Amino acid sequence: MSSEKPRKIFGTDGVRGVANVEPVTAETTLKLGRAAAHVIAGLSGRNHGAGSRPKIVIGKDTRISGYMLENALVAGITSLGVDVLLIGPLPTPGVAYITRSLRADAGIVLSASHNPYEDNGIKFFRHDGYKLDDEIEARIENLVFSGEIEAIRPTADNIGRATRIDDALGRYIEFAKASFPKGLTLEGISIALDCANGAAYKSSPCILRELGADLRLAHNQPNGRNINAECGSTHPEEIARLVKKTGAQIGISHDGDADRVLLCDENGEVVDGDEIMAIAALDFLKQGRLAGDTLVSTVMSNFGLDETLTNAGGRVIRTKVGDRYVIEEMMRGGYNLGGEQSGHMIFGDYATTGDGIVSALQILRIMAETGKPLSELKQCLAKYPQAQRNLKVREKRPLEKLPQILALVSEAEASLCGAGRVLLRYSGTEPKIRLLIEGRNGEQINSQADRIAEAILEEIGA
Repeated sequence: MSSEKPRKIFGTDGVRGVANVEPVTAETTLKLGRAAAHVIAGLSGRNHGAGSRPKIVIGKDTRISGYMLENALVAGITSLGVDVLLIGPLPTPGVAYITRSLRADAGIVLSASHNPYEDNGIKFFRHDGYKLDDEIEARIENLVFSGEIEAIRPTADNIGRATRIDDALGRYIEFAKASFPKGLTLEGISIALDCANGAAYKSSPCILRELGADLRLAHNQPNGRNINAECGSTHPEEIARLVKKTGAQIGISHDGDADRVLLCDENGEVVDGDEIMAIAALDFLKQGRLAGDTLVSTVMSNFGLDETLTNAGGRVIRTKVGDRYVIEEMMRGGYNLGGEQSGHMIFGDYATTGDGIVSALQILRIMAETGKPLSELKQCLAKYPQAQRNLKVREKRPLEKLPQILALVSEAEASLCGAGRVLLRYSGTEPKIRLLIEGRNGEQINSQADRIAEAILEEIGA
């Protein structure tokens, strides 16, 4: 890599891009493995004892490029004298859990989440199952380019080993089931499940069946290329279709690495992250289980969420977009429930990261305990109309250098008269800009969104 190029490979959620194109190449992944092994071995602070080495868990989703990147990571990590525990395809939250369960020093997930199959990514977890801090990622990134550890070359018995862990899937299934009350079953509940041909293709069906659900299964036959293809949580119309076709009482739709979930009620209407959070937060409040009477969400969540929680005696704290920022705020304040409109939900009593199936089980628990259908439960949230536009861009020019677009944003904000908001930001993981306008008049905000989107496409559109 030439010195003129920016030496930055970590984005808002690990490393992500087109597989076999920098930075998601075998060569850079090998260097990342070496750098991560060096930093993590020094961080662990554990006494590994004589003949014992630090261990790093590696899991992945179902992308065909996972084999290439997995082997490169193994080569890099073991070349620094650190052992690798391979667990194969498993949801991102499963990798976080297995990292804790196996007392490993870190975990790595190979996944590009909801992106198409040609993309891939590398995400890191600490030994406790939480994502690595920005500072640690920066240290790893610096080592990739600096050559500082080039001379560290263990030989003979000091080279690390790779071991396949055969019971990782079973461990995760039992972990997820434990988040559902022992005295309750899903018997009599029919569920349509869209696995997105991704990492949950084995785990989620097993979990739901073992809890007694009547399952109608779709998109659970990954071939390395069909992950997220016209299915999963980025295509909510598919779970709606499946629910209507099968007559299921609820639909569950994962993304590629199953750290998020969208639901669908029995009428075929999609239930998003805001509605899931509202249902769960009100239930937790009623039980006295909502820590600090506080729900943590991002700036993208509907303002109706704030009104709903306030009316029930709770409150909402907002963070920047990204589940890592939600988790950071939850840890800082000691809160146990947070999430994003997109379907990342963190139930801190059970998991250290977003977990699609654990989130779905919480709503299924509430349905089973109250006897209410999802269509009734979701009415607890009165939403403000929102207009969202996700636009591909050819460059991420700083917003302050787009005065015409900012003028339209200011005009839109003024037209809302304080009863709404406008958010404009670049995606941290894709070449896209995201626009959100929220207000009381749906027709008005859609008109404003179209004007701004047209200007964006003209200025920086792909």
